Amino acid sequence: MVRKVSELFISQNISPLVIQFLLGALLLTSCEPDLKEVDRIANLKKEEAVDISRHVDVIYSDSTRVKANLTAPEMRIKHDSTEVYEFPKSIKIIFYDEKLKETQRITSDYAIRKEKEKITVFTKNVIVTMADGSIMKTEEIVYDEGAKDPNKTFYNNVPVQAFFKDQRGNLQGSSFTSDKDLQHANIQNATGVVIIKDNSLFPSIGR
Repeated sequence: MVRKVSELFISQNISPLVIQFLLGALLLTSCEPDLKEVDRIANLKKEEAVDISRHVDVIYSDSTRVKANLTAPEMRIKHDSTEVYEFPKSIKIIFYDEKLKETQRITSDYAIRKEKEKITVFTKNVIVTMADGSIMKTEEIVYDEGAKDPNKTFYNNVPVQAFFKDQRGNLQGSSFTSDKDLQHANIQNATGVVIIKDNSLFPSIGR
């Protein structure tokens, strides 16, 4: 895996000495200090250590084969036991086949990667563009790399809209599941409009 990032900033922890200084300054500048404010400062927790990377561009490869490209304006890495990667200002992931042809892409306004659990959650204005040109829109999608059922590697439990390629109609449903390649999407409780063209059958999503 190759990762290209720029403008790396590392936050610093608040030391006990700084907290003592703030308490002392507050007491010296007020004869009748606000006790709630004193308690708030005294109980300040140490700031969590976080690395912030700007203009993130990550290429995922396997045996020299490029499989995906992740880009994001900002990535935050929490250096604690949770091993969390956060993308608070949007994210875009493009997937490629063996010939480097784009197969799918996912974009969202926010995403969080839980490395220990091997789960990525995309939220807020999530748009999935699939291999056949069909599009899915929702407010949350979960990518579970360790899913016991391979047909539920992608899933959600919130309303979803799907738009077939070539303007052949649309579907709305209460949730959806899909395999890891987003080629076999299954929308639950689906309703919608389908346009039949050229004696073709019901259009598929993702294939």
